[in-house]
Amino acid sequence: MSKLFLMSLCVVCAGMFSMVSGQPKTEAERVYRHIVLFKFNDDATTEQIDEIVTAFGQLKNEVDTIISYEHGTDVSPEKLAKGFTHCFLVTFKSKADLEAYLPHPSHIAFTEKLKPILSDVLVVDYWTEN
Repeated sequence: MSKLFLMSLCVVCAGMFSMVSGQPKTEAERVYRHIVLFKFNDDATTEQIDEIVTAFGQLKNEVDTIISYEHGTDVSPEKLAKGFTHCFLVTFKSKADLEAYLPHPSHIAFTEKLKPILSDVLVVDYWTEN
């Protein structure tokens, strides 16, 4: 396909989406999602990983800007996770709330506990509707 055709298609799709969804939502009508994927060192034990999962979950009780939290392990039949095994979804009301969370002492302590067994991390943030 030509580049011009693909660009035109994107413009048409964007126009159709805006007709279906109405006006863009204001920040007050959206939430800020923070997705974190972990790939652990090969020598990380199950106990160490479980401790990290528990500690991550405890952050919602220690950082008041977190409005929801969930986690899970990769079960995809596609086998495209590239070694990332654990996924965490943390929701905030705003980007400012995430920015308050990142330097929070509980988050800093968590990351220090995580570093010795972490091989890689992938983080994606995005806005969505409530």
